[in-house]
Amino acid sequence: MDEPVTTHLPVPDKFGDKAFGDKAGDRYARTAVRPRRRLRWLGGLVLLLVAGFLLWRLLAPAPTPPAGSATSPAREHAGAAAPQPVGIATAATGDIRMVLNALGTVTPLTTVTVRTQIAGQLQEVGFTEGQIVHKGDFLAQIDPRPYQALLEQYEAQLARDTALMRQAQADLVRYQTLLKQDSIARQQAEDQVFLVQQYEAAMRSDQAQIDQQKVNLIYCRITSPVTGRVGLRLVDPGNFVQPSDASGLVVVTQLQPISVIFPLPEDDLPLVLPRFHAGDKMPVTAFDRANLHQLATGVVSTIDNQIDTTTGTWKLRALFENKDEMLFPNQFVNARVLVDTLHGVVTVPTAAVQRGAPGTYVYLVNANDTVSVRTIKTGTVDGDKVQVTAGLAAGDRVVVDGTDRLRDGAKVSIQSGATQAGATQAGGGATPHRHHPQATTEPGTSARQ
Repeated sequence: MDEPVTTHLPVPDKFGDKAFGDKAGDRYARTAVRPRRRLRWLGGLVLLLVAGFLLWRLLAPAPTPPAGSATSPAREHAGAAAPQPVGIATAATGDIRMVLNALGTVTPLTTVTVRTQIAGQLQEVGFTEGQIVHKGDFLAQIDPRPYQALLEQYEAQLARDTALMRQAQADLVRYQTLLKQDSIARQQAEDQVFLVQQYEAAMRSDQAQIDQQKVNLIYCRITSPVTGRVGLRLVDPGNFVQPSDASGLVVVTQLQPISVIFPLPEDDLPLVLPRFHAGDKMPVTAFDRANLHQLATGVVSTIDNQIDTTTGTWKLRALFENKDEMLFPNQFVNARVLVDTLHGVVTVPTAAVQRGAPGTYVYLVNANDTVSVRTIKTGTVDGDKVQVTAGLAAGDRVVVDGTDRLRDGAKVSIQSGATQAGATQAGGGATPHRHHPQATTEPGTSARQ
């Protein structure tokens, strides 16, 4: 313990310093030390109380919630036992279509770049950009005057050579008569025969030149080689054009009919080839790039003669009438080929099929309104429906909505509206097929499973 601090204060000594001075000073010093010691004890006590309170707050257990609160064990048990609301559908027997999906390109059957076949000045353009023209319609006119002048020149040359040939023939007749009379030399008569042949060859050359100029005059008037739509004009009137021009005058594209070329995986060969070799017309439906709107319907017209080894695919060409011109050259479309239709198969909505640790499975609704995991095998997918080849029978009820909250043996409550919807989707293929963009496969892939 610390030594007390003694303070000596002057004490009046009315009886004399010698008799009482020392004792009175000691009593006054002890009285001054006592309040300081009390303050130290009180401060230490307060610190102990504060430390004890903090230690109690740290080590005290968490308060137990009341029995009626949402986090009580009784409430949790009651929530786990409550049935889960689900939507169901009934497996049914019906038809399902075997459809192959692919990304294709609209390809015209004929695309012609109209070029001049002679050199000359472009005098006139006889079409409007974007116009539909028919085969033989007038498109452009090249200046024909130089070729007309050459035609007349070669015709005059032919007339001269014809006259020379007739004169040589007449001389030949006379020489042959004189030769019989032994009046001229045989060499002169024989030379006249060769002269006649030379004039005949000159006449044939003149006629060939005349025919060539007539063809050039035909080429001066340019007509459409096919029926189709003309594009943008590439050369304006007044320009000098010649056959070596790369761009040409205009491009004419045939739009009716038109084709779509699309690839399929080589694994689909056994499905398509038997139908194609049998002469069956496999329908093809073209959808837009987003797979939302149907553009046209056609049939498979031909297949390629080899497989592309770099992609493992082979190409098909589908033919479309395209009367409304919804298909445009070089347009990307989604082609759906109907290979076959399966009759009398068990189908369920695609929303009922789950995939996980057990494999491919569904939640089967039992008679006591509980669910059990049932593994199945699936086949062809047709829009909202999928073929079930094993694991289910017609009439079985499966969950289509609320599967994320289920487990094997869970209690469920069936929602009537969802039941009707699911039963309609699986109802024997009576509802028309609807296309879903999220179910679309990549280019060159099949929609089968």
